[in-house]
Amino acid sequence: MDHLPPLRLLVTFEAISRHGSMRDAAQRLNVTQPAVSQALKALEDHVGVALFDRSVRPARLTDAGEMLSRAVREGLGRIAATLEDIRALHAIGERQVTVSCTLGMATYWLMPKLPMFYAAYPELTVNVQAPATDLPVLSPGIDVALRYGRGGWREGRTEKLFAEVICPVGAPALVERLLAEGATLAEAPLIHVRNPHNDHWAGWEDYLQARGIQRPRGGGQIFNNYVQAAQAIYDGRGLMLGWRSITGQAERDGALRAWPDGALDLGTSYFVTTPTTPSQDTLLFVDWVRKAAATV
Repeated sequence: MDHLPPLRLLVTFEAISRHGSMRDAAQRLNVTQPAVSQALKALEDHVGVALFDRSVRPARLTDAGEMLSRAVREGLGRIAATLEDIRALHAIGERQVTVSCTLGMATYWLMPKLPMFYAAYPELTVNVQAPATDLPVLSPGIDVALRYGRGGWREGRTEKLFAEVICPVGAPALVERLLAEGATLAEAPLIHVRNPHNDHWAGWEDYLQARGIQRPRGGGQIFNNYVQAAQAIYDGRGLMLGWRSITGQAERDGALRAWPDGALDLGTSYFVTTPTTPSQDTLLFVDWVRKAAATV
């Protein structure tokens, strides 16, 4: 334990590796960017090797950085889970509903809407969990699973919330420039999301093949989660496949623009699954989710 660096350095490093830039990490941690840079330098001095390759833009994790990032993410995750377990043990009388959903669904659809739920049901607490596998399941301790796919799950009771469509999206200025230049999706810069757990999500290869668009393989930035990729498109670095439930609000707000006539229906939807005998609080939450889904 004596060889461990200060916890704040590890927390700062985790924020940089998760959000993809020192600027975004500083905003999330509510500190200055120089403070983040100094913390990263102190951690690299403690470890004795560079954790980021600064010769490329944006900077990328080195092999050592990847190793430490996984360890820190898992360690902080276990600490957070343990703290939640401790709180749960001391909140037996509190009314709670635990929801499992994908990271994108949690970040861009559910969490922004929860203040409306709390306004209607202030006595209820909603715990949101986004599994690392990006495959929410109705496991012990989970009251509601919000899942993406084609249905067919056997446990509990499942009902369809809304049909999902995908469409390339990007920063308005980038989309306008590409269209003005006469660029097509065969030439536009692309942002990819790839990790071992997201094979059930359509990628650019699936989309381009379904649309009959020929494009050389390779090229474009690659991120391992949707949140990091979304930040890249806000910065105007390329186009990303947008799911209506995830990028729809940003499009309505004018922060993103859909590629003209780019929508594609893959026959997938979002579903809600509950136990066969759900609690009254679970039923209240699901009824609210149905109403929220009706506005998608």
